[in-house]
Amino acid sequence: MRHGEVNNPGGVLYERLPNFGLTAKGRDLAQSALRHVPLSSISRLVVSPLQRARESMEPWEKSTGLSATIDERVIEPWNEFRGMALDGGLSLATRPDLWKFLINPLRPSWGEPYQDIARRMLAAMRDAADSVDGGDVVIVSHQLPIWMVHRAVADKPLAHLPGTRRCSLSSVTSFQVHPADFVEFDYREAMDVDGALDSGAV
Repeated sequence: MRHGEVNNPGGVLYERLPNFGLTAKGRDLAQSALRHVPLSSISRLVVSPLQRARESMEPWEKSTGLSATIDERVIEPWNEFRGMALDGGLSLATRPDLWKFLINPLRPSWGEPYQDIARRMLAAMRDAADSVDGGDVVIVSHQLPIWMVHRAVADKPLAHLPGTRRCSLSSVTSFQVHPADFVEFDYREAMDVDGALDSGAV
């Protein structure tokens, strides 16, 4: 699951910066995601250490009685543009000092390599699946890590246009565990996601 709407009035790239929690709308979105997974089937909860993810996990903890395990591997990727309001990238045109980070969009040169993101996410998913005898594991993470898993298990190139990601706020992307890999089988969006402010993702 991706976290809910974040309180980000400045529209900055919040990356791993502290103190970016959910709005009231974000909490409602996180709560609505519970309808996508039978609560009785959940065996374990795993969450990114960032505030917005931990707050999005709270409804799962309250509804299942389980305590989430923090896993650093499902955190937001690092990014050289953290804390900046990029205005869709337009503001970079006026910052020659940042152009050096734009030389390789396939890696990408401005942040954590896509391959590294996919590798750590899949390792965390495998460890979480192996830690339970059955049932579902709910992991609350972030847009780009979830999208990297989507593309990796579909055997698609990891490089992509950020605007094409299908991973809205509080959406749930589901995977089945196979002996050697994962297979994506479902994607569901939160209720009333229209109108939610989705800015600041890496």
